[in-house]
Amino acid sequence: MCQSEDQDNSALSLDGVRMKVSNSGVHSVVNTSTVLTFEQQGNVVSARYRGGEIVDGYLIGHLEGWSLLFRYVQAELSGRLGAGVSEGAIDRLPDGRLRLVEHYQWLTRPERGTNIFEEIPSDEVQKLS
Repeated sequence: MCQSEDQDNSALSLDGVRMKVSNSGVHSVVNTSTVLTFEQQGNVVSARYRGGEIVDGYLIGHLEGWSLLFRYVQAELSGRLGAGVSEGAIDRLPDGRLRLVEHYQWLTRPERGTNIFEEIPSDEVQKLS
């Protein structure tokens, strides 16, 4: 069972958290090779992401409780520039890692979908560094 909104928000910090895609929507460009690195100042959260079909991407938004509302922009290997809006719910997996379930709507194309990101275990983060 995952924990979510009933948790103490002060315990939630995305600062320094690295996540990778565990499941992506059919209209998504991110994939299991995409890694996100988060920063947080107060309730403002940002992340840079790269890998797979993403040359470089950036998201910025607000953390409200265990919900993350954000905008994203990205440059893709295809040469396309993409942008959109997302609402995400954050919860904690049974092993203590964070998970983000993102519902996105492209602004640069008509599609929408859902992606799931999971915190990279600390032993894997060391391998990525």
